[in-house]
Amino acid sequence: MNAVRLLPPATLTQPGIVQATIPLASSKSESNRALIIDALTGFQCQLQNLSTARDTQTMIRLLKADDEIADVLDAGTTMRFLTAYFAVTGKHKTMTGTPRMCERPIGILVDALRTLGADITYLNKDGYPPMKINGFNPSSANRISIRGDVSSQYISALLMIAPMLPNGLTLELTGSVGSRPYIEMTLEQMIYFGADVQADWEAKTITVAPKPYVPKPYTIESDWSGASYWYSVAALAKDETAEINLLGLKAKSLQGDSAIVDIMRALGVDSTFTDTGVRLTKRPADASLAWDFTDCPDLAQTVAVCAAVKDVTLTLTGIESLKIKETDRVAALQAELQNIGAELVELEPNHRYEVHQLSDKPKKPATIATYDDHRMAMAFAPVAMQEEIIIEEPGVVAKSYPSFWEDMARVATVEAVK
Repeated sequence: MNAVRLLPPATLTQPGIVQATIPLASSKSESNRALIIDALTGFQCQLQNLSTARDTQTMIRLLKADDEIADVLDAGTTMRFLTAYFAVTGKHKTMTGTPRMCERPIGILVDALRTLGADITYLNKDGYPPMKINGFNPSSANRISIRGDVSSQYISALLMIAPMLPNGLTLELTGSVGSRPYIEMTLEQMIYFGADVQADWEAKTITVAPKPYVPKPYTIESDWSGASYWYSVAALAKDETAEINLLGLKAKSLQGDSAIVDIMRALGVDSTFTDTGVRLTKRPADASLAWDFTDCPDLAQTVAVCAAVKDVTLTLTGIESLKIKETDRVAALQAELQNIGAELVELEPNHRYEVHQLSDKPKKPATIATYDDHRMAMAFAPVAMQEEIIIEEPGVVAKSYPSFWEDMARVATVEAVK
């Protein structure tokens, strides 16, 4: 289907009632890290509840494949993690992906891997895929300086292979450190599987000893990024007694996107943790919210859309990395928020932005372009709690949350549009 039309819950059997239990998708962030560590043990771990997201399924397929070409499609994490894994294990692979993937930089990671002993050559443009991995001859280097403000995925990729290096590895992080919770997630999983890790965040150094992983069973938590869309559904629900139960989430999570609990409190959602997950209920929203998304950039689109619809003035910082994601998410938000009567204004170049409503409202229903970006589709879908909305190219959700539209049908009418 080319689009989906979503209609408010008032059109359902029980008008106005928003009440659902959602079996959330598993975390692809946890899954992808666990898969790399499992591969480094010789596939001896017992991994439970792996994500069905396309990114994770692509990772599984490529880890098992003997083909020389490793096509990661549009999976950025898969590209970065597998490049490091194939390099340190001495594989000969050609790393490639979609045209957009080949526009996303990887030079910082490749430079670090070359310092450690990887033989990698670019096949087109320096610093970008596609590239060829031609084996690994360990160098004596065991200390690398790497920028902390570009992509935490480069840092995580290097950390996960570090126990396999003959001299271990110390990373010196320069500049500000973005998405730190994702790095901490990597470290916690490494430690669980027996790695010897010392992190000094004040000095911005992380040291990993040369100590192989120990195979162990591991169960993946549900995805807090996926949970964020349901927080938005709860916030935008007109029924004051709305209740949504999200299964498989933990109060103490490794995932940085669990910050949605605190963010959405300001936007009108209370969280109560239960034996099975978390229960969402409504509360009064604040008039304004300022949030630094440096540690949770994947939440920015969802929060921006929710704030726009609720007429909560939102100030965003720490969203610079959104420009090099599946699409330029800042530009995409600026274009599509206007379709629901709001705008994202740049207050300070590449630093501070604000979301607020427009005085002139566009005609409805709004039609939202998704730019081959799963998070654009899912961030705008909760608008259906208030009004009809059309989402183009809905299949993009397969990247992280394949059952999203089926789950949305529990709270809204979802119709295919050709």
